[in-house]
Amino acid sequence: MENTSDPGGNGGEAAPSTPAAYRLFGRQGSVHQFIGGGKVADILLWKQRGVSFGIIVVATVAWLAFEYSGLPFLLICSDILLILIVLLFIHANYAALRNRQLRPLPELELSEEMVNNAAASFRVKINNVLLMAHDITLGKDFRLFFKVVVCLWLLSAIGSYYSFFTLAYIGTILSITVPALYSKYEEHVDKYCGLIHRKLSQHYKIVDESVISRIPRSLSDIKDD
Repeated sequence: MENTSDPGGNGGEAAPSTPAAYRLFGRQGSVHQFIGGGKVADILLWKQRGVSFGIIVVATVAWLAFEYSGLPFLLICSDILLILIVLLFIHANYAALRNRQLRPLPELELSEEMVNNAAASFRVKINNVLLMAHDITLGKDFRLFFKVVVCLWLLSAIGSYYSFFTLAYIGTILSITVPALYSKYEEHVDKYCGLIHRKLSQHYKIVDESVISRIPRSLSDIKDD
């Protein structure tokens, strides 16, 4: 009988597995699932175009009001809420006088499960930050101290050029546009981000071996030397 060979011609050896394609943030599912799904994901991915565009308009108007009006933040918020409440009150009473039925408003209520999940997630993050602060304060990890100092210095440099409202506006615009653009050009973005990630990993490895790895983690390491 003739021995049958595998189609790949490898003599029964398993074919080498090709490396998996790079995906931004290491996500496994779709972009919609990665950002949480539901109505929030629909808004971020512009599946509800009216709401998404409305957020950009409101954010732009609010940014212009806070940046160029020169009025205090509390004054602007109070005036906006006052105008909204007065308009809603007049609209409700006008509809009652004309015997018109008002549109039912959705009940804004936080479920106990949502609050517990948010509190649990927030507690874990706060504990991690407190643990980092504890290690830095006691001088247990010089490398962590070095990284935190660099990050805070970068934030300070950025904050010296942009105000808080400008940064919040930029963050809002990016959060409402970047996910939709990424979902549309997902393959191209993952391809080029994979190339950039490999280059940065190589450079970081060099910096880690030449600089960061030589930084002692604690005073005890210095004394031992």
